[in-house]
Amino acid sequence: QVQLVESGGGLVQAGGSLRLSCAASGRIFSIAFMGWYRRGPGKQRELVAAISSDGSTDYADSVKGRFTISRDNAKNTVYLQMNSLKPEDTDVYYCNAKDVRVVGFPVNLAYWGQGTQVTVSS
Repeated sequence: QVQLVESGGGLVQAGGSLRLSCAASGRIFSIAFMGWYRRGPGKQRELVAAISSDGSTDYADSVKGRFTISRDNAKNTVYLQMNSLKPEDTDVYYCNAKDVRVVGFPVNLAYWGQGTQVTVSS
């Protein structure tokens, strides 16, 4: 019903920047929350940043001041601008959409993207 397609990952040197994008497609009426997660050292996905439909944001302490999340509600797209990247930011980044209302579907669901690799070299 809903697909999340990520782009923008890659290899960058420490101190560099990358911009991740995630576009949601399908018969979407609304998406309450969109965000980015990464696997983390314990291999449990951890929140990197999230944004609500009204623009409220939340960040992991480790990325505050370096990463900026934004979204285009008309395009059902979320972005993550990552600046001052560090080797410890190396990970697979996953896009997430929560409380997604799909046209004709009675229950709001959550969806994940396939993940995009970000590698920061020292």
